[in-house]
Amino acid sequence: MTDYVRWDADDLILFCHLQPGAKRSEFVGMHGDRIKIRLHAPPVDGKANSQLITFLSKAFGVTKHAVQIESGELSRQKRVRITEPKQIPDMPEFAHLSV
Repeated sequence: MTDYVRWDADDLILFCHLQPGAKRSEFVGMHGDRIKIRLHAPPVDGKANSQLITFLSKAFGVTKHAVQIESGELSRQKRVRITEPKQIPDMPEFAHLSV
């Protein structure tokens, strides 16, 4: 497994670095040992965290309740748990994963 993603039973743990206030929400590759995610939402009043949950739920084919920020709620560096992902995003950083 890699530093930025690992399995915990059927759950996927994702270590990410966020860039809020971007033009659009998207995966953009690596930032050190974390997956970098740009978010359109600004980093105020929990908007970026809410958008992160929505973005990841769509990317991994799960409900919003299946995405939980485990640490880093007030930081750009976050650890996120995705409960039983149904799909894996089509990008090189996730090519080694399968559901």
